[in-house]
Amino acid sequence: MRPDFRLRPSLRLLSGACLCALLAACAQLEEEPPRRQAARRPAMLFDDAVTMDFHDGPVLVWRLRTNYLERWSNDERLFVRPVEVEFFDSLGRRNGTLRADSGTLDGNLSYIRAYGNVHAQSFDGASVRSDSLLYDKNRDKVTTDAEVRVVSRDGDVLQGRGLDSDSRLRDWRIVSEVRGIFQDAGPRIRTEEK
Repeated sequence: MRPDFRLRPSLRLLSGACLCALLAACAQLEEEPPRRQAARRPAMLFDDAVTMDFHDGPVLVWRLRTNYLERWSNDERLFVRPVEVEFFDSLGRRNGTLRADSGTLDGNLSYIRAYGNVHAQSFDGASVRSDSLLYDKNRDKVTTDAEVRVVSRDGDVLQGRGLDSDSRLRDWRIVSEVRGIFQDAGPRIRTEEK
């Protein structure tokens, strides 16, 4: 006699359910992909021509022109690229310029830190070139610790390390390693001796 391997219908249903449960338990589950963090963005961003005027009461003190300006929400500083600043006297007349590749300004707009190919010029003829420069409106000072080249309104060329000057570049000194070329030194010395 031969054994009967046929299953009853209820047993078939039970074995099918067990087989499905077994297969489902062994199936590989797809994990939810990790959520991407949003890229940090500045709180303020202008990437076109920007002009900002800075006043002390009704008096225009300086005007900044740049092509890129950004400010991050956790930082009160403004980053600008390039820096083009015009300075004005108390009567509103232009009395100097500052140009650089880039720079930062504080949230109170009391200083400009300029970087890269810095060139400052007063309208009475003095000019300063350096890799970095700080204009501090509150102290009315222009300073740097970097190498500096100053051309005086008389045409004298002085170089050295560090600069301490008033904002109009009239009363300045190079801090160290001073070297220079003086224009028409002989006649100027004779004139001063008289």
